[in-house]
Amino acid sequence: MTIADHPLHRLSTDRPSVPALLSAPAREAHTTPAPTPAVPSRHEPVMRIEWTDYDTEARGYLVVDTLVSGMATGGTRMRKGCTMSEVEDLARGMSAKTATFGLPIGGAKGGIDFDPKDPRAVDVLTRFCDAMRPFLDRHWVTAEDLGVPQHLIDEVFARLGMRQSYHAAIERSTDPAATTERVMAGLNAHARGGPLGDVIGGYGVAQACLAAAATWGWRTADTTVAVQGIGTMGGGAAWYLHDAGMTIVAVADAEGTLYDPNGLDIPALLGTRNAYGEIDRTRVPAHVQQLPRDAVLSTAVDILVPAAVSYALRGDNCAHVDARVVVEAANAATTPDAELDLTARGIAVIPDFVANAGAVAWAWWLLLGYVGDDPDDSFDRLRSEMTDKVGGLLATWEPAQGPLRWAADASTGRGRVATPIHIP
Repeated sequence: MTIADHPLHRLSTDRPSVPALLSAPAREAHTTPAPTPAVPSRHEPVMRIEWTDYDTEARGYLVVDTLVSGMATGGTRMRKGCTMSEVEDLARGMSAKTATFGLPIGGAKGGIDFDPKDPRAVDVLTRFCDAMRPFLDRHWVTAEDLGVPQHLIDEVFARLGMRQSYHAAIERSTDPAATTERVMAGLNAHARGGPLGDVIGGYGVAQACLAAAATWGWRTADTTVAVQGIGTMGGGAAWYLHDAGMTIVAVADAEGTLYDPNGLDIPALLGTRNAYGEIDRTRVPAHVQQLPRDAVLSTAVDILVPAAVSYALRGDNCAHVDARVVVEAANAATTPDAELDLTARGIAVIPDFVANAGAVAWAWWLLLGYVGDDPDDSFDRLRSEMTDKVGGLLATWEPAQGPLRWAADASTGRGRVATPIHIP
């Protein structure tokens, strides 16, 4: 099936395809299109659980999409309006991430329908984790996600008598105490940009952006970027892209979009953020334009990085996107119909299970002892992996073949044979 055959496809030909923007030698490599992959099929998850907090009427969800060696991994998010369907989509994405990076574990996700700014939020998270304790003890490795920073979920685990949010994996290790020490040392290692555990996901997204630019022959200094959401993932991506020399012309948080066509001072802006990833507007330079929140999506840039909420790009707003490539830093940032529309316009969408999988890949490299507390080792490994994966996807891609997600999904090897996990 090609994109033109897909029932959700909407005709849109007002933008040249990205391969048309390549140099002549690069275009020659595209004269023989690669075989079109099949549209990825969906499967039923292993398990869905719904939980009710009678103290607040909050709803919580756990979806285990796949199990490998009896285990699955995926963060726990908290936001008002979170649904079972959303968590199921995210769990499916986690299965794709772990398969893409060859990790010996399946995919899962937790979600809580509650406002993380509510003063009762920590107690709600604690009761949710306590209710999920049978799975957290043996089968589900969780971590930070939207509305739940890593330090907070670690505090909740400590409150419940568990070592750390990687508890289920740590308990399988040869020496749980030593593994905990190694994990904590890696998470708290000082890296350029902040603690390694906080910035590694954003670093991976930045490497995905840099790999796309390199594949298409764009000069780093001439490449412009807009970032929607500047929390842990988006803020890290913006910092490392700025550090690499790209020009970040727009960033957005819950309060709105900040825009400067000449480039924003990203380190200075990030230094004013509060605990919710919101920039202090009283410290924004006068020359920086303050625009509506969604203006970031229509900013004319080379790379758009949606790093805020799921389903940020939808059928009703994707026509406003004015970028050459979308790099999904947020999980499920683009709905299927929007992805088809963007692809029809020649805009590549690097899927979340590739672009933002650096954090989960690194966590398991740390657990398995492949990396330790030297940030350079972690950065080198993730940069190499991300460059190979993104470059490989884009090198032969043609918009007529359909979204990059189809090709990436076809190459993940979902039918992995479960092998015992050995954690030293």
